Amino acid sequence: MDSGSVARFFRNKRILITGGLGFIGSNVAYRLVEFGAKITIVDALIPEYGGSFFNISGIKDRVKVVIGDVRNAKKMESLIKGMDFLFNLAGQTSHLDSMMNPFTDLEINCLAQLSILEVCRKYNPKIRIVFASTRQVYGKPDYLPVNEDHLLRPVDVNGVNKMAGEWYHILYNNVYGIKTAVLRLTNTFGPRMRIKDARQTFLGVWIRFLLENRAFEVWGGEQLRDFDYVDDVVKALLLVATKEAACGQIFNLGGSGKISLKELADLLIDLNGNGKYLVKNFPRERKKIDIGDYYSDFHKINKSLGWKPEISLRVGLIRTLDYYRKYLNKYI
Repeated sequence: MDSGSVARFFRNKRILITGGLGFIGSNVAYRLVEFGAKITIVDALIPEYGGSFFNISGIKDRVKVVIGDVRNAKKMESLIKGMDFLFNLAGQTSHLDSMMNPFTDLEINCLAQLSILEVCRKYNPKIRIVFASTRQVYGKPDYLPVNEDHLLRPVDVNGVNKMAGEWYHILYNNVYGIKTAVLRLTNTFGPRMRIKDARQTFLGVWIRFLLENRAFEVWGGEQLRDFDYVDDVVKALLLVATKEAACGQIFNLGGSGKISLKELADLLIDLNGNGKYLVKNFPRERKKIDIGDYYSDFHKINKSLGWKPEISLRVGLIRTLDYYRKYLNKYI
């Protein structure tokens, strides 16, 4: 399905985005507004999670925003009724926070997901859901690139709860016929990501320090990673929502290549024109949950739906740096 067909598909559709003031959710909202969809955003604006009204400053008059928590079943009931689509993107994303506050992670990434699905089953079983999961469910890879057949062996509480959340979605597809699909995201970056700290992505805080003329830290440096620019992730989310073949399926996303963290740091400094970093050993608490090398095999979604990353790491970093040079004060 080409971009014009996707746009026509979503025109006038009623769409709920959980976590819609956050990084990926706000980028989804921008694209769907462009397509003429009727958007409702729900976000709890929990300070540590990256939601911000500035993220939707260009479309604030074209979306409905509800300040609410996905853990509030009554609130979600009122929002889900009558919706055609749910982009279920709200979540606790920090791996370290999940270890420090495991019950909060359980409530948001697991229990709230079951509650949302129960609301859908009771009050809107025709809704279509796309759930954002994470590569963290795989844990330390046995082989690379990692495909969907790889053993699930999370190394932290966040990975365990996201794994449960995604399988609740698949279960409700298979048992109750609620059309759901799951995307396992790798390192996503781009405009509107959290850069105040490393809760959402280490690349965010690297960019903050770089633009503030401060040295950033590279832990280890030899680990291999892949990266997806946010526009490619948005395309995948929307594409999955349009395809019957995606229902009940789990798909990896992945970048077009792999790069070591030290190579990434060098590239970032080169594109910025200046900067410096320090290579350090992993802090003890993070080393325990580090997964080592990781990059994804996205052959399944490419073969089934035709998705592949189109924006190179270099181009994506240039766009991201340009964005934060302009709006840095809005994000720190």
